[in-house]
Amino acid sequence: MSKLFVGLNKAQAEAVRMTDGPILMLAGAGSGKTKTLTHRIAYLISEKNLPPSNILAVTFTNKAAGEMRSRVSRLLGFDESGSNPVPFLGTFHSIANKILRREADRIGMRSNFLIYDSGDSQALIKKILKSMHVSDKAITPSGIAWTISSAKNELIGPEKYRSMASNQIQLMAADVYPAYQRELRKANAFDFDDLIMELVKLFKTDPDILEKYQNQFQYILVDEYQDTNHAQYELIKLFASKHQNLCVVGDDWQSIYSWRGANYENILNFEKDYPNSKLIKLEQNYRSTQMILDAAHSVITKNISRSSKKLWTDLGLGEKVHVLSVQDEMAEGRTIIQTIERLRGANPSLRLSDFAVLYRTNAQSRSLEESFLRYNISYQVVGGTRFYDRREVKDIIAYMRVIFQPNDSVSLGRILNVPTRGVGAKSVSLVIDYIEKYEANVLETLANPSIIPGLRGKALKEIERLGKTLIDISSQEGLGIYDLMNTLITRIDYIDYLQDGTISAEDRIENVQELLGVAKVYKDISLETFLTEVALVSDLDAHDGMKDSVSLMTLHAAKGLEFEVVFMAGMEEGVFPHSRTFFAPDELEEERRLCYVGMTRAKQQLYMLHASSRMLYGNTQHNVPARFISDIPEEMVEEPTGSLNANFASARREVFESDFPDDVEVAQVEPGDKVMHPTFGKGKVLSVTDSEVEVSFESGQVKTLNLQYAPLKKM
Repeated sequence: MSKLFVGLNKAQAEAVRMTDGPILMLAGAGSGKTKTLTHRIAYLISEKNLPPSNILAVTFTNKAAGEMRSRVSRLLGFDESGSNPVPFLGTFHSIANKILRREADRIGMRSNFLIYDSGDSQALIKKILKSMHVSDKAITPSGIAWTISSAKNELIGPEKYRSMASNQIQLMAADVYPAYQRELRKANAFDFDDLIMELVKLFKTDPDILEKYQNQFQYILVDEYQDTNHAQYELIKLFASKHQNLCVVGDDWQSIYSWRGANYENILNFEKDYPNSKLIKLEQNYRSTQMILDAAHSVITKNISRSSKKLWTDLGLGEKVHVLSVQDEMAEGRTIIQTIERLRGANPSLRLSDFAVLYRTNAQSRSLEESFLRYNISYQVVGGTRFYDRREVKDIIAYMRVIFQPNDSVSLGRILNVPTRGVGAKSVSLVIDYIEKYEANVLETLANPSIIPGLRGKALKEIERLGKTLIDISSQEGLGIYDLMNTLITRIDYIDYLQDGTISAEDRIENVQELLGVAKVYKDISLETFLTEVALVSDLDAHDGMKDSVSLMTLHAAKGLEFEVVFMAGMEEGVFPHSRTFFAPDELEEERRLCYVGMTRAKQQLYMLHASSRMLYGNTQHNVPARFISDIPEEMVEEPTGSLNANFASARREVFESDFPDDVEVAQVEPGDKVMHPTFGKGKVLSVTDSEVEVSFESGQVKTLNLQYAPLKKM
């Protein structure tokens, strides 16, 4: 037997060996899907003698791609340091970026295009709104950016979007969208969503290019397929349509990203899309005890729209799920800390990093953080500001981008008065407007700013000084990334600028030093490659498992992680599940999937806490325990003792007999009726069944609602 099959269970081995044709691998939580995927890639290369360049392996995060690349290297006996066993193994965006740079001339772009992140996009949209004399307080750039991003994820271009727009923000987005695309093109830039949309467009309009890549990628593997949006789904379909050797891996039970366009029905419909496909279920769990798996199973199986599987483990039965009732959010934090201290006292091998506290919304972290600070327990909040989104890091990157691509007006606007040099907003506008109007050479214009009408005084002098500095630095041949960055930071006195006497100054300086450390790693690559790599990083601030501290994070941020002990805080109706999901069955099902994800992060012990009252968003709430708790059979729950036990038992008996009260008035509606919903606004009924109504709302959303509970009013 090949060494590639050592340590694989029967289902995993079958998935590795079954190479041809479409394959759906339903991989339950903790079932070793990454191991199976990497062994499959290694098998194709070493046993099937397939050239690595003929394999396309796609996942969602840089961290996952890096882990897969490292494992494949080990399996094939490659040197992991710097080796790349599969050149087309990466995220959707990194793969699209690589192909678009090769084929840039086909789409009217230069191959050295920039990639705008969300901050860059919002800055550009803010500029466009200003040119349209629209206040960015009335219509926020972030709202327009999100709307345009959603359209791109559905492969909807500016012209088509205009015909679909209805409400105020959509109509404004329809005006901004074409101008936004023109400005991106002018800067030779794409935003993140463009990378996939433009590649799909290229494939659909250029059959020769499509066939070229179909012939190259004879075998395709897609991780986390349940998280694909429409654009990603279409891209994979185009890649695979010729050879059909497509293996997708995922778990619809863990699909929790519909709010960013993910459609879990892509994985449920795989067997319809590919009628000759084979189904393999990975159901052996290597993470959690059987009690945790069974409790999570009892929650997720209340969902109607889902696949069928049953996870099992050899790790033993384990402890029951601990459900704790507390008085308020402060008692919640105190109870969690006391439990951590008790468990560590009983088991000294437990580190603080073995514990995680999960919650539904970021706002819940405030009271938890206060408790950890009060009791001097080390913690880390996972999912804060990304390293590359921090102000000082974006400043230096903006300088590097202007040196590389001077016509990047967004970056130019950022650096003209950073560090502060007396160049006000009016002067910045004069410079950028002049450069855009006359399509002037940016660096030469900065070095000779007297040609710009209206520019005078200190601003004129400082811009000239900046221009000459940038020309001098960019003209120095042979400078590597580190030397270029270090020279730049020194010449503009950036460290002195950061030393402003504030408490955060040291952190900001350390971030710049960390960026210089990154530049050292990239010492042998071009500035273009460095800027591309930086733009595509999406998870540098992911969970730091090496730090000995309790992890605090949202349930969404916890996906893919595991801990010995997990606390799920705020298990109350209106908090989790979120109140906005009460009357939308599809959204409520996603909340249940989110609960399943949280529960299956626990390896040994799982605690669920609910409070009698909670201060949240400035208001005191009194909510009953979450329905997800009642989904768990009583024999799987370790109930509290004394009065807490009485409170919890009473809640089980009285609250959970029905998800909703019986006295809700059922709207009598028919297809074509106009209706009003308190959350979604005005809409039109599309169809009605015995239990559900489908409504198209003026916001553009189409919702399927439960007739009995949907608070619809006929207009």
